[in-house]
Amino acid sequence: MSDSVIVTDRAAKRIAEILADEAAANAFRISVEGGGCSGFQYKFDLVPGAADDDLVLEREGAKVVIDQVSLGFLSGSEIDFVDDLMGAFFRVNNPQATASCGCGTSFSI
Repeated sequence: MSDSVIVTDRAAKRIAEILADEAAANAFRISVEGGGCSGFQYKFDLVPGAADDDLVLEREGAKVVIDQVSLGFLSGSEIDFVDDLMGAFFRVNNPQATASCGCGTSFSI
């Protein structure tokens, strides 16, 4: 399985817009935490920068950082931004997830 994480054009554009409005943050952190209705959940934060061991993805003015522990859960994933009738949100298309809940932020492996 590839360690790569892909940030789509839509997600990069939205992240760049968010970061442009935040003076205290210059990176968008994606992490995985225990919890949620399926065992793990995705967490999105605005942070001032990357840690020394973070994976840093830069695309179209967007800077995404992922810690090494979360990277193990996100390996091979695609980060997308969806804006439809259900609302606007970041979606993680994770090939490792064996189940997810209706909210789309909780999953199991």
